Amino acid sequence: MSARGRGYRYVGPVELKTAVRSGGGGCRIGSAADFGSWIAGRSAAELAEPFTFVVGMDGVLRLAPRRSEHVACADGDMVLSAGEISFAREAGRWAVGEVSNQSTGYCPDISSWSAVARALDDVELGRPSGFSHEVVFRRCPGCQEHNIVREGDFVCVFCGSDLPATWNVDPAE
Repeated sequence: MSARGRGYRYVGPVELKTAVRSGGGGCRIGSAADFGSWIAGRSAAELAEPFTFVVGMDGVLRLAPRRSEHVACADGDMVLSAGEISFAREAGRWAVGEVSNQSTGYCPDISSWSAVARALDDVELGRPSGFSHEVVFRRCPGCQEHNIVREGDFVCVFCGSDLPATWNVDPAE
């Protein structure tokens, strides 16, 4: 746990992490000017779908094309949150359209919203009050598989075991 929140290690397929090349991560967005420069370079086609994002352990937002792996966006490092994000023009300025914690590589808890909110506030983007779409991740204590909990049904889709009420995806924690 850092002063900025819980850190999430990559828990996805090992081969995706080993494919990460240093320095090839997402674009670091540390200021409103950084965001302005980055968004100006996006095509209408790119803006029509969400982007991959992570919030690094330094609290800074990083953005990459949607089909990028979160672990690549993060340069293989731990993150404070990860998911998908879209942007829209509102009242002549850019704002977050939708944002989720949908990252099966990091499986961040919905409590990671606070790190996302701080990172978005740091770059002066209008944002919702929470994730537009919350994804609840759990690791099955029986078969150890990662699950997405749907409609409050805390049952493993792989073996039928009960899933814990609290986040437990990273076995090292």
